Amino acid sequence: SSARTRVVIVTPYFLPDADLISALNITALRGVQMDILLPQDNDFLLVRWAETAQFAQMLEYGCRLWIMAGPFTHTKLMLVDSVWTMLGSANWDTRSLRLNFEFNMECYDCTLAASLESRLDESFAKAKPMTLADLNQRSFLIRLRDGVARLLLPYL
Repeated sequence: SSARTRVVIVTPYFLPDADLISALNITALRGVQMDILLPQDNDFLLVRWAETAQFAQMLEYGCRLWIMAGPFTHTKLMLVDSVWTMLGSANWDTRSLRLNFEFNMECYDCTLAASLESRLDESFAKAKPMTLADLNQRSFLIRLRDGVARLLLPYL
């Protein structure tokens, strides 16, 4: 809520609840660049389907979603305004944020944030942006599958 210029989120599992989606959207609507980097391949198909069902809710409000090809990355990182970094073991899902015993670390360090951001910008340069058009091109059955998977969010 205090970001002014840019927020970067990197996570292998992106299943935010409605409150987090609202916070991300409000941040984007304030003019903050909101970049979310996700791996193309996920080791849990049900999670991929459920998270894809939520993408439109963020894309409509200006969040930018990027899909990174290549080997599966398990990075969990958040950067805010090239100053604040959070990294650790928590995914962006209900289980990690409310149930599991996760460990994250906050760092207020411009040098660390700049170093991580430059590495991430290299990943963004190779990543494919996800668009509303991409989502709308999916068949009805794929969208239905993803929507049904989304119903399982509290358990994923």
